Amino acid sequence: MSKRVIPGGTVHELPADLHKALSSNKAALDKWESLTPLARNEWICWTINVKQEKTRDDHIRRVVKELIEGMCRPCCWIGCIHRTDKAISPSVQRVLNKQAK
Repeated sequence: MSKRVIPGGTVHELPADLHKALSSNKAALDKWESLTPLARNEWICWTINVKQEKTRDDHIRRVVKELIEGMCRPCCWIGCIHRTDKAISPSVQRVLNKQAK
């Protein structure tokens, strides 16, 4: 049996752990597939852009839960800094500068 193809984002591919979580919940998967590639990209970046495995696991659980609740993007997320199709906004650049200090 082949693995179901679930779309990723514009920059980020769907990681295996998030693929598994979405595959195990039809409501979350349906919502995921209805999102735009940019919105999916935000969820993926928010999930993978963490330092600790425990935080990543928590984010994966939250993706499923919050998609079911109707959220289209992660709350309070500055956005994917890996996109090259647009410049980083001044407000995001300030946040990144503060984080670098």
